[in-house]
Amino acid sequence: MATYKKRGYKPKTKEEKVEAIEEHSTTAEVFNTLDETASKTEEWAVKNQNYIYIIVGVAVAVILGYLGYNKFVAEPKAGEAMNEMYKAQQYFDQAVNGVEKDSLYTLALNGGEGKYGMVDIADKYSGTPAGNLANYYAGMAYLNLNKYSEAISYLNNFSSDDIMLAPLAKGGIGDAFVQLNQPKDAMDYYEQAIAISNNEFTTPLYLYKAGTLALSQGENQKALNYFTRIKEEFSASNEASNIDVLIGKAEASL
Repeated sequence: MATYKKRGYKPKTKEEKVEAIEEHSTTAEVFNTLDETASKTEEWAVKNQNYIYIIVGVAVAVILGYLGYNKFVAEPKAGEAMNEMYKAQQYFDQAVNGVEKDSLYTLALNGGEGKYGMVDIADKYSGTPAGNLANYYAGMAYLNLNKYSEAISYLNNFSSDDIMLAPLAKGGIGDAFVQLNQPKDAMDYYEQAIAISNNEFTTPLYLYKAGTLALSQGENQKALNYFTRIKEEFSASNEASNIDVLIGKAEASL
């Protein structure tokens, strides 16, 4: 068994001398191995330095390419998309507040006065904020034009964590499924709209829609739960104005 020896210790017996020689030999072998490994590594680096430069160069090119793409391609494209969207958004806003809704929603979708509509913007500027938002506008326009499958498709392509737009998009899909007589799918999206954001506008709106849908499907306890939330949590909302009547209907059917 090896024993700890102080520095400067000199072997006395024959056995100790042999052990000292072996230890010295082993240590020398270790250092020789390290030297050989280092030399081989250096040799490999010298022989393959061109490849190393290429790899480093490619990595740098990728980084610079990404930065360049953002600066010279993605950012200008996003700005261009927002400029293109301005007119289509005007048509949409006029449709919401105006009289000739169908024609204005159609212009919002297909464009006018030499400008793209929401459909083209969503397609040609996919991956930009404007392209994403165009999916929302297109979906809502189709919903108002009673084209429910198209509405579902575009609203499903819209992605946002905005506390208003996100639940409105989910709720819009729910409305489309109601019109397509698919109440289970509609309920699923109403519940998503409720869960995605808690605010004074969209939450009572979709609690109300989910409650009335549940009531129409004979799910009276579920309806009662939704109506009770409106009464207790959103008493100042428009949906709360006749909530006692709906609560009474749900309770009477239990």
